[in-house]
Amino acid sequence: MSLLTVDREKCIGCGICAEVCPKNYIEITKEGIPADAGLACITCGHCVAICPQAALDHAHAPLKGQVLLDKTPVLNAETAESFLRARRSIRVYKEEAVPKSKILKMLDIARLAPTGNNTQGVQYLVIDNKDTLQTITQATVAWMDEAITQGEPLAAYFTDLVEYYHKTGRDVILRNAPCFILALTEKSFTRGRDNTHFSLAYAELFAPSLALGTCWAGLVEACARSGYQPLLKVLDIPEELMVTGGIMVGYPKYSYKRLVDRSPLTVTWR
Repeated sequence: MSLLTVDREKCIGCGICAEVCPKNYIEITKEGIPADAGLACITCGHCVAICPQAALDHAHAPLKGQVLLDKTPVLNAETAESFLRARRSIRVYKEEAVPKSKILKMLDIARLAPTGNNTQGVQYLVIDNKDTLQTITQATVAWMDEAITQGEPLAAYFTDLVEYYHKTGRDVILRNAPCFILALTEKSFTRGRDNTHFSLAYAELFAPSLALGTCWAGLVEACARSGYQPLLKVLDIPEELMVTGGIMVGYPKYSYKRLVDRSPLTVTWR
């Protein structure tokens, strides 16, 4: 059964829907009407979104669920460059709690990120309990202590952080962020980590519009992915899921005054 419904009175036979279909699911009949070509559909919604006449509907990407655009929103190059360069990893936060409404808004944007073959598949665990956050830090540091003792390859990177934590008691893992978002996917999902990176990148870029700052929590992710049981016990995630990423979230305590440069651009043309 075809997933497509075509309003023949509206359809002008332009064929754009078939042109933009990433999986060649749509073919144009001799009558100039879009039809199911019998191939796989990834439910990306491109065909419905691009139809100039709103003549096409899709069972899994319905027209009624799409938002009409007067024109494609585009930032001018200068504004876009300044915005992207101004994003910083935030490691010093105000003690103020982040409203759940803001976290939900940020993650609702994250779910709209592009993913490989439109597979999506990322879900989130949000932790804002202060005691739980401290326990996550403690478990991660304990894992790092063990890695140092056992001479693991990353031990050299861990040493300074661990020594600083034991000396000062300051949180070098979650940086006293009031909120921590963990991304989870099914263990069998091969694209889980890639899709997580796309989604959390959207979340991090959207966060400043909510006056929030973020920072990737790579050490917690690495600890969880290693199978370290004390941490996994704290997180208490379902057996079929695994941690594929995580970000700290909170209100930045300070604001940066300048745009930081990076290494020189390296490009090769062929």
